[in-house]
Amino acid sequence: MTTATTPENLRTPARQMLNKVPEVTIWFWIIKILCTTVGESFADWIDMNLGVGLVNTALIFTAVLAAVMTWQLRTRRYVPFVYWLTVVVVSVTGTLYTDILTDSQGVPLALSSSVFAGLLAVVFGIWYARERTLSVHTITTRPRELFYWLAVLVTFALGTATGDWTLELTGWTAGVSVFLPLGLIVAIIAGWRLGAGAVLSFWLAYILTRPLGANLGDWLGSPGGDGGLGLGTAVTSVLFLAAILATVVYLTVSRSDVIETDAPARTPRPANPARERLMLGYYAVVAVATAALLVWAHQQPHAAPAGEDAAPAPVTVHLTPAQATSPFPPAEIAKFRTITADTLAKIEAGDQSAATTRVRDLETAWDDDQSALEPKNGRSWHFLDSEIDQVLTALRASSPDKAAEVKALDALLTSLG
Repeated sequence: MTTATTPENLRTPARQMLNKVPEVTIWFWIIKILCTTVGESFADWIDMNLGVGLVNTALIFTAVLAAVMTWQLRTRRYVPFVYWLTVVVVSVTGTLYTDILTDSQGVPLALSSSVFAGLLAVVFGIWYARERTLSVHTITTRPRELFYWLAVLVTFALGTATGDWTLELTGWTAGVSVFLPLGLIVAIIAGWRLGAGAVLSFWLAYILTRPLGANLGDWLGSPGGDGGLGLGTAVTSVLFLAAILATVVYLTVSRSDVIETDAPARTPRPANPARERLMLGYYAVVAVATAALLVWAHQQPHAAPAGEDAAPAPVTVHLTPAQATSPFPPAEIAKFRTITADTLAKIEAGDQSAATTRVRDLETAWDDDQSALEPKNGRSWHFLDSEIDQVLTALRASSPDKAAEVKALDALLTSLG
């Protein structure tokens, strides 16, 4: 969708600059989803494969964001490479902030979703009160540019929280969960076509591209046993980074998304307050229908996420350490054993937060290796998978019990030899 040009009925700032955001075309939405997907998968890859850990990864990307944002703010016009690099880094950083609240601090997704929604409302409220517009076609002053990027960062955090909350409520696989944000975006496009406010429609769709892109990345990267295609986070990141680069090169050459300041002004769609009020009712109906769908899905039988307190399914067979590990490459087993030992050490040192962060590395590493390990010996894989589930359940309990955590970690270490 394209936001209608608001009449520059807005105050004319004393210090204007060239509009430094792209025109909202189909290319804008394509590359936005690509950036969202690679932001999710690339952050997971760094967190797990490099053994950096969630908090350290967030600190690294906060520093990178500051550098990239400085570059973007110092540019004098819209530069596709700089702008979209900033979007990718904002995507990663916003995702990590939500993950820290959820995985390290134990903040419920319902609460973090509400907090980010409230924060976004505050950002929009202050932005509009000061500038009298939220249109991306009017990012021609430094304050508007700063408001714009702050809103973008919060939308990524909000989209991450609401997307994860949806998965927690419904138990849907990543592949199935793609259809909810996709369907809502289609509904927003229909509403915009029928006369809904362009600025409201733009920001609603912008928020929804975050769970859409993240679910798409999870579906491509997740093992087949989890309903994904099993490409892994590294391959998914490389594919989407290549697609982003190709698209940015095209936009740089074609300049098809540049808002030309000296071009004849676009004739805005005539305002129709009555139609816009009617379409607000339409959006409210869509929201109610979505809530009803989520309530219905939550009430259906589905597997509990690993972070919930439900006990994992019992293992019907017990294997010796040799039976459990011998079918698999020693280097992979050593990797799992190192992470498990690190987690146990943090528990024994009384650092629950660090242990919860470290065990996420174990979960990600195990999931990424499923497509390679499970075919070697399904029985051994399922035995170790159950042991890991018991560790995750113990560490992610709402009220963790140190004795239960140590017991589960010791059992896994024994099984890993």
